[in-house]
Amino acid sequence: MTLTARDVGDLLASHGLHPSRALGQNFVADPNTVRRIARLAEVGHHDRVVEVGPGLGSLTLALAETGADVTAVEADRNLIPVLNGVLEGTGVKVVHADAMRLDWRALLGDEAGWVMVANLPYNIATPLVANVLDSVPVVSRMLVMVQREVGERLAAKPGEKAYGAISVKISYWARASIAGRVPASVFIPRPKVESVLVSIARRQSPAVDPALVEPQALFGLVRAGFGQRRKMLRGALAGLVPPAAFEFAGISPELRAEQLPVEAWGRLAAAAADASARGALA
Repeated sequence: MTLTARDVGDLLASHGLHPSRALGQNFVADPNTVRRIARLAEVGHHDRVVEVGPGLGSLTLALAETGADVTAVEADRNLIPVLNGVLEGTGVKVVHADAMRLDWRALLGDEAGWVMVANLPYNIATPLVANVLDSVPVVSRMLVMVQREVGERLAAKPGEKAYGAISVKISYWARASIAGRVPASVFIPRPKVESVLVSIARRQSPAVDPALVEPQALFGLVRAGFGQRRKMLRGALAGLVPPAAFEFAGISPELRAEQLPVEAWGRLAAAAADASARGALA
């Protein structure tokens, strides 16, 4: 059993609650949608799932129906009593915590294979996904529901309009794709934007060998390049990448940031670091 629009309305009214704009709360209120999301998450009996932002528990119920072991992390303390009531008897573990400040290791342990499923508000979607990829290696897959523009940036490929620094970071750690669209009509309150589901599968190893270039140096160069994305790389990266490094990496300095896949960024960052090291020794 999951929550209908009437159920969501009744729960809010009976607890004297209103969706928080500050927290970006839009509750999914359609059983078909949450069951579809659970199917797309590809989880089943005893799979370990961490759900971020369960809200009133509609998607949580659908995930529990699959037989998965679900841990639901909710930041809004006002929703915790509601969640505990809705999820009573399902075996779901409810945790009151802010996912942006969470001690993930204490919650999830050290064994890989966790799947994160989340309905993420605009203000935390990008930083949370990036943080999980950077710092929570036990999360092997994600299925996140985000605003369409955010989802397109997360899954964008080189040459696409949405391709940016976050797209490169996602590509470094994982493979991402748009798994589906979610109409505004299934939310309470109804948002003014479209939503998409983004599937993110962590690579067995990063796309660029960390021994070749440290992630911090790589991402710093990527941010610099996209910070002036209208410029050719030779202009956007002036002072950071000497001309010889472009030639050594096999990359034309007349390209723009959005044209480089993550592997090319890795070669360029490594060549720049090597040129800097040689200059320091000269």
